[in-house]
Amino acid sequence: MLTLQRTTSESPDFQALVVLLDADLRIRDSEDHAFYAQYNKIDTIRNVVVGYRETIAVGCGAFKVFDADTVEIKRMFVHPDARGQGIAMTILQALETWAAELNYTACVLETGKMQPEAIALYQKAGYAVTPNYGQYAQVENSVCMRKTISLSAL
Repeated sequence: MLTLQRTTSESPDFQALVVLLDADLRIRDSEDHAFYAQYNKIDTIRNVVVGYRETIAVGCGAFKVFDADTVEIKRMFVHPDARGQGIAMTILQALETWAAELNYTACVLETGKMQPEAIALYQKAGYAVTPNYGQYAQVENSVCMRKTISLSAL
């Protein structure tokens, strides 16, 4: 059984999972990793969900304010030993619900072409590819996505 905890970026379990995420991204992103890493700082993220199997943190995700109506999904990760069990989707849905509870109406995110499993997850969750936004506008390896959310639709 998966238990979810709402927390902040100060969570040691979240921080430990992010270390693993960054190690994975360093390999996938190769020479582009330093560019992406500058936009993935966690020190100010106030909305984090950590998933636990018993007392073991197995997955995480977060969001931060993007604009007045929108949050940006960040730092989604599931430990390799726990993949393929629906944990990422459960965490993503929990983030969307939390954002809707705070009256946000949309989520955006950026992922990379080197993360096809992430792209598939987001498409399955109802995200659509959009033009790359902000710092990702001219980045060929980035894939930006968006989804409209509401409590009644979740």
